[in-house]
Amino acid sequence: MIGTLEVLEPAECLERLSPGGVGRVVFDEPRGPVALPVNYRLVADAIYFRTGTGSIATVLEQAATVSMEVDHLDESRHEGWSVLVTGTASVVTDSDELARVEAAGVEPWAGGDRHLVGKIPVTVISGRRIRASGS
Repeated sequence: MIGTLEVLEPAECLERLSPGGVGRVVFDEPRGPVALPVNYRLVADAIYFRTGTGSIATVLEQAATVSMEVDHLDESRHEGWSVLVTGTASVVTDSDELARVEAAGVEPWAGGDRHLVGKIPVTVISGRRIRASGS
């Protein structure tokens, strides 16, 4: 089945991100590009997530440029969408901002100590949708 590929407008991209869910933070490591899943929430114009120590924490502490990819696929219908956000990641330390993140319900799904709150401002956003022919 051949589908139609459409470019999503920034507002459509934000609409797809707004419920939160799981996305992949994409960043560079010495071994090359890495994509690690995190659960996230979109609050205002930034993506927030919790993490512990490790690769993502190091990237946050270095204020590196990262991307976040979120998608939804319906394999049975051959349809789906993907959104890519790029921005400079950072650790959230401001108490007012932390309170907003807490109120938004940014909680980790994975167990363990996830004490750091990461932030990726929506600096660049793009998205695509594929629809099955006739949809």
